[in-house]
Amino acid sequence: MKSLPKALFISHGGGPLPLLGDPGHRDMVSCLQGIAASMPRPDAVLVVSAHWEERLPTLTALSKPALIYDYYGFPPESYEIQYPCAGEPSLAQEVYHKLGKADIDARLDETRGFDHGVFVPLKIMYPDADIPCVQLSLANSLDPAFHIKMGNALQNLASQKVLVIGSGFSFHNLKAFFSPANAESRQLNESFEQWLQAITTDTAISEQERRELLINWIDAPGARFCHPREEHLLPLHVCYGVAQAPCTELYEVTIMNKKSSMYLWR
Repeated sequence: MKSLPKALFISHGGGPLPLLGDPGHRDMVSCLQGIAASMPRPDAVLVVSAHWEERLPTLTALSKPALIYDYYGFPPESYEIQYPCAGEPSLAQEVYHKLGKADIDARLDETRGFDHGVFVPLKIMYPDADIPCVQLSLANSLDPAFHIKMGNALQNLASQKVLVIGSGFSFHNLKAFFSPANAESRQLNESFEQWLQAITTDTAISEQERRELLINWIDAPGARFCHPREEHLLPLHVCYGVAQAPCTELYEVTIMNKKSSMYLWR
């Protein structure tokens, strides 16, 4: 029987659109459903979402978290989506202590619920909402090395049947999503995807080199076009920190007409 993966980075799409039958998200929805079906069922999920930043890494510690509809201008049904999964305060405490042992100051939040970077992909992957979840914020420094260190502190959660998900987007330029594509924008999108896929999958690269390349991702071709701000890429750094190895499975998807990718570390 397959063991639970060490970490999974997903491209979570645009707001609630994946749950509304949007044609531009069919590839993503199918991919996430396939990934969930390919692995053992976790006992709990820890999600690092691009949509929550705090001065210190912060964990949701509620047993019954509400949903945060942190998007604007969508149809009324977007604000009626339900995903009543339980929180897991004991897991939040454990992760808090793991971060502390790694000399990372962290915080527990007993008021915050789950943003759409959590409930949208989980509703696709685990629609019954019967797996408890904890959300971990990014640090608002947006320091790539620090987020790899965060991941380093979270090793071995898979052995406890906890799935670590980095919920971001390998391409996240909002203006480009809603502008006509041209040869230059396609080239920049494809160049960064080729770089990211190579860095994440190449078994010939040492882990020290891979780490340095991910820390200096801004030097990659098309980097700032694909990520005017890096919050949607940093969940990948956390996942890499957990695994400290090349990913074992790469999933190439097209989301809203942009090349994107997801990465699994077994």
